[in-house]
Amino acid sequence: MLVKSTPAEQRTVLHNISWETFEALLKDTGEDRGSRFAYDCGVLEIMTPLFEHENPKIQFDRFIFALAVELKIKIRSAGSTTLKRQPITKGIEPDSCYYIQNEPLIRGKQELDLRIDPAPDLAVEIDITSSSINKFNIYAALGVGELWRYNGEVLKFYQLVESQYVEIKFSIAFPLISVSDMNRFIQQSKTMDEIDLVQSFIAWVRGKIE
Repeated sequence: MLVKSTPAEQRTVLHNISWETFEALLKDTGEDRGSRFAYDCGVLEIMTPLFEHENPKIQFDRFIFALAVELKIKIRSAGSTTLKRQPITKGIEPDSCYYIQNEPLIRGKQELDLRIDPAPDLAVEIDITSSSINKFNIYAALGVGELWRYNGEVLKFYQLVESQYVEIKFSIAFPLISVSDMNRFIQQSKTMDEIDLVQSFIAWVRGKIE
């Protein structure tokens, strides 16, 4: 077991964890626990987010929702839903994830089953400190088409291409938005009032589409 603490995140890494144990931990800890799990072929990372981690997560969610509203794009938010598939022994709980292109396919569903349902189109992953698990491999194996990763300083966009993530400059879900645009606003979130920030972002989006 390895425990690593920072002002942003506390991570505990456990090895030789069976899939059955992983499933039992998910069930026993429930949906209201404060930590998030990532599982890859017997290695389980339990991450407890703190303020420096959670605040940008909230800002990204507000930005994405505002984009969907202003661009009139249908969206279904899945939050930190556990995404998992037993045959590939991988599972992860993103900071947030969304159905956008595939929103019609899961509209009205109350539960997700990745054996029959598509993976979310977009996931947001905030890693202020380095994870002990290669989360890119997990997301790629699950089929998440677009990944936004923020390390506390720099935001990067990635697209899944032939089972590998390649860095991109513009979002696939929101082609109007470049990574530099979004990075500028997430940096502003460190010093701006949140209401002013969202209003500024909405005004900027409207200026882009007028």
